[in-house]
Amino acid sequence: MNWKIKMMENQTGKVAIITGSNTGIGYHMAYGLASKGANVVMACRNLEKASDSRNKILKDFPKANIKLYQLDLADLDNIKYFANKFINENDKLDILINNAGVMIPPYSKTKNNFELQFGTNHLGHFALTGLLLPLLEKNDNGRIITVSSIAHNPGIIDFNDLNSERKKYSKWGSYSQSKISNLCFAIELDRRLKAGGFSTISLASHPGYSNTELQRYSILWRILNVFFAMSAKRGAEATLFAATNQIATEYIYWGPTGIIEMRGRTGKAKINKKAQDKDTAKRLWSVSEEMTGVKFLS
Repeated sequence: MNWKIKMMENQTGKVAIITGSNTGIGYHMAYGLASKGANVVMACRNLEKASDSRNKILKDFPKANIKLYQLDLADLDNIKYFANKFINENDKLDILINNAGVMIPPYSKTKNNFELQFGTNHLGHFALTGLLLPLLEKNDNGRIITVSSIAHNPGIIDFNDLNSERKKYSKWGSYSQSKISNLCFAIELDRRLKAGGFSTISLASHPGYSNTELQRYSILWRILNVFFAMSAKRGAEATLFAATNQIATEYIYWGPTGIIEMRGRTGKAKINKKAQDKDTAKRLWSVSEEMTGVKFLS
């Protein structure tokens, strides 16, 4: 379908959290929602950069309601602090977009000793979602959108070595593991929400191959971005469609539909069979609860 951000329905009165919204596709998610009247919460690790991005949006939409919150998804204590602060200061939440992430960095760990990509991209968002779910449920028809990637396709969840401590670290292997975990989580979350009779729904999206700062650790990818990547604005379309359009509730995973889903119009994205395995999803959920200490919908 030829859906564009300008076609988004009015979002006045809705409260939306976007993690990692100071740059890249996250910035354009914040921009798009603000342009349609939503109360936007930019949840970012670097508040200085987030403030600059907020000011850019306000320059185009002076009346936009945009709040800044500091959030470090590589620190469970910080995630809990953010969630408690947000719940205490806000009485509703309609949209949660789990967007922030790191991509192919040198080997490092989170503050909780998890491999950085799995710990940030999956575990951080798992914990955040569980902590914010009670607030989402205060309003009907809340939506949780978890951003995955076409890189989920080669991904394997190695339950024997989630933190890449036993084998040689693979930047791409760990990234793909985090992205298939994102998709497994989104699908399993929706299944559990439906089974529990909740009104909140869980969807997933991916940006195709978009030009963002996510590839900052690779000189080659920064060069390729110039010639082959979609713009970050185009990359944000599938997520905003999933977050706001009623048609999006008819499927669970949205993204570009061109050649190998790297670019193109928003549509139904293909889901690798591994990401649909219920036993894997249940095991991932259990392990994620154990690792984060955040339990919900068990």
